[in-house]
Amino acid sequence: MKVVEVHKDSFEEEVLKSDKKVLVDFNAEWCGPCKMLKPIIEEIADKTEEVKVVSINVDDEEELAEQFSVFSIPCLVVFENGKETKRNVGFLSKEDVEKLIGE
Repeated sequence: MKVVEVHKDSFEEEVLKSDKKVLVDFNAEWCGPCKMLKPIIEEIADKTEEVKVVSINVDDEEELAEQFSVFSIPCLVVFENGKETKRNVGFLSKEDVEKLIGE
């Protein structure tokens, strides 16, 4: 699966109503650690069918970032059955992202 770009109008459908676990990557174009994390997130999205991976640009979606108290990026948030279950702020290795999502 590919990383899905999500906006406030598609967040509920893509994340909260998903029948799969969802990894949400809150990021920004100007963020160095976000750029380093991006290929890891894309690789995980490509190899994992059990987890949906979505990306949210906090500059474009300030309302969503505020709603989920994202004050530092990169911020990875795991949702299951419409609820946040895990969160990590800062860069993670591929192995640590896999641990976060329970792979």
